[in-house]
Amino acid sequence: MTSQKPLKIAIASGKGGTGKTTLSTNLAAFIAEQQEVVLVDLDVEEPNSGLFLNGEMIHEEFNYKMTPQWDESKCTVCGICRKVCNFHAIIQLGPSILVFPELCHSCYACSELCTVDALPMVPKKTGILKEFSSGNLHFIESRLDIGEEQAVPTIAKTKKYAIGKFPDAQFTLFDSPPGTSCPMMEVIKDVDFVILVTEPTPFGLHDLSLAVETIRAYKKPCGVVINRYGIGNNDVIEYCQNENIPILAKIANSREIAELYSSGKLIYRTIPEVKVALNEILDYCLNNVEGGNK
Repeated sequence: MTSQKPLKIAIASGKGGTGKTTLSTNLAAFIAEQQEVVLVDLDVEEPNSGLFLNGEMIHEEFNYKMTPQWDESKCTVCGICRKVCNFHAIIQLGPSILVFPELCHSCYACSELCTVDALPMVPKKTGILKEFSSGNLHFIESRLDIGEEQAVPTIAKTKKYAIGKFPDAQFTLFDSPPGTSCPMMEVIKDVDFVILVTEPTPFGLHDLSLAVETIRAYKKPCGVVINRYGIGNNDVIEYCQNENIPILAKIANSREIAELYSSGKLIYRTIPEVKVALNEILDYCLNNVEGGNK
């Protein structure tokens, strides 16, 4: 198994509960049997890839975002900061300026445009980043603090850390947040390929179509893995055929798989059919995905 260029692959889904983390962890461990791989859990509101991987923690650091802090002694209450904030994170009440850090997107507009430097940017802790290592497998996760609402800055920071730490890794897998909102878009915007995990149900098809629409807006190639194959109907297969989307693998609906997953175990080591499916996914990525995108 070789790759000419490093590949950055996002594993995403239009909805939660499709098996995205199951695929991410099993694919990462499968690749690690032969060569170096980095798995980054970017579902920062509820990361759980680490439940299935054993490794030694080698690094830990806090995540921060920059927010403005009002300096009353300098402020002339001109109102510019309030006007330029597109996120309503700053309001003016009489002679006072109030800052709402939870709404701030760290765009620096208020701070940079303040003529008297009354809104210096200061760090605010938002969560924690951890890095684990086990042989060829490097695992990185970030977790938001309780009450933090903005996932995108943490996702961006975690991606930057992973790529900066392992710039030459042949495979970097990003376990994406579910859905098609801003956190998912932050993950896929600079990857080489997106693997979409779905299930053959009407709900699965509906959310898959939304995810495909989002990915195409970013002009990213994608393929589909059908999990719990055997339930529902063939609408997902017909959709993929009509949209010229490759079906990379089908993983059967299985009680044994559910029991292994519920026990925090990697399923491909017990079920040969899953190992075959992982090999099919990997072969497709190696032979059809152009790596090295920035």
